[in-house]
Amino acid sequence: MARTQSNFRCTECGWSTLKWAGRCGECQAWGTVVEATEAALTRAVRPVRVSEQRIARSIIDIEADSVAHWPSGIGEFDRVLGGGIVPGATILLSGEPGVGKSTLLLEVASRAAATGARVLYVTAEESVNQVRLRAQRTGALQPTLFLAAETDLATILGQIDQVEPQLVIVDSVQTVSSSLSDGLAGGPSQVREVAATLIRVSKDRNLPILLVGHVTKDGTIAGPRLLEHLVDVVLHFEGDRQTALRFVRAHKNRFGSTDEVGCFEMTGDGIAEVADPSGLFISRGDTAVSGTCVTISVEGRRALPVEVQALVVKSSAPLPRRVVNGVDASRVAMLLAVLERRANCQLGGHDVYVSTVGGIKVTEPGADLAIALAIASAVRDQPYASTVAALGEISLAGEVRQASSAKQRIAEARRLGFTTVIDSGAGQLKDAIDLAFATAPAPPARVEVPDF
Repeated sequence: MARTQSNFRCTECGWSTLKWAGRCGECQAWGTVVEATEAALTRAVRPVRVSEQRIARSIIDIEADSVAHWPSGIGEFDRVLGGGIVPGATILLSGEPGVGKSTLLLEVASRAAATGARVLYVTAEESVNQVRLRAQRTGALQPTLFLAAETDLATILGQIDQVEPQLVIVDSVQTVSSSLSDGLAGGPSQVREVAATLIRVSKDRNLPILLVGHVTKDGTIAGPRLLEHLVDVVLHFEGDRQTALRFVRAHKNRFGSTDEVGCFEMTGDGIAEVADPSGLFISRGDTAVSGTCVTISVEGRRALPVEVQALVVKSSAPLPRRVVNGVDASRVAMLLAVLERRANCQLGGHDVYVSTVGGIKVTEPGADLAIALAIASAVRDQPYASTVAALGEISLAGEVRQASSAKQRIAEARRLGFTTVIDSGAGQLKDAIDLAFATAPAPPARVEVPDF
């Protein structure tokens, strides 16, 4: 009897080898090479007879049923999802450790349970007592919200059969393991098996499932790339630990657009949605201050006003400092060169500090003009009028180009009370600076105090 030859194949790209390897020689993925017998590799799939109900039909004969979204009760979360949670959908939420993923999903579970729905929250990283304490602090205690601390996939499926929920949250998919797959929890084979099983349960029962996913140090979702292909929606929860602002972005959405952005704020009582974040990134004061300029940034489909602040001081060091926060350092360096060459702003012997208000990060070129105007105002130590906003990209020739979504930005600026919007109509950077200083408020009258 002939001996069955063993072979090894990568589960990610299909690369095969006669010897086991810890790393795929084709796609360079770790832990994806598994053993497969020659019979399993060469056997062919035979066609089966298709029933009358499942036979292929013309696309024009298929009714276009609208997907019913179930509102979660959090408007900003529903905005990113395209209107709410779709029954039978599998949603993957990723983010840095400590950014607030569990807090956000606990709030989603509480809002859903408040409507009378039965919600099962499975925590594989914390105990039920820890989750209960956080729910008490954030006001998320609901009688139809059920907690379970499980790391075994079979036990989680048993909990679903016992509770019969309308919504399931698993925190997180990398800490759940299955006895049908080899390896430790979090490995590629385990994550693939756990995700595939939960997705199959979601589709069979028309049950929405929210999964929490860990990220690697480069920001990508841990585990095989197949995980992002299997789920219906991939969300990323981002924010800086130094600030309370959080954003939810959709990287993949089968039921809506990926252009929307949800804005949240972390507070002592949990997480709160910010429906109108226009006041978070602008410092309103009664006195005009030099070195400030407001621009309108576009995050997805949302226009956000952002105030850029600059400080220019004489430097005693041979190499002046260039410190930025919230803006791209390379673009600021380019703008400093353009200002010195095209607008006669002498910056060679000065330290330059540029920052945004509220901790927001602006990397788009549409904020170039506001950054340049803020630096020019700091050089002259002369403020602009509080009703001035700037939009536009600056080229190396000193030309002000039109920013993307200009009409939306200008409409948002007008709504917020900015009567003067400096954009590509100014032509050159030097002309834009002169136009901005033309709106500057008159300096206060000097009062002479007689000597006694």
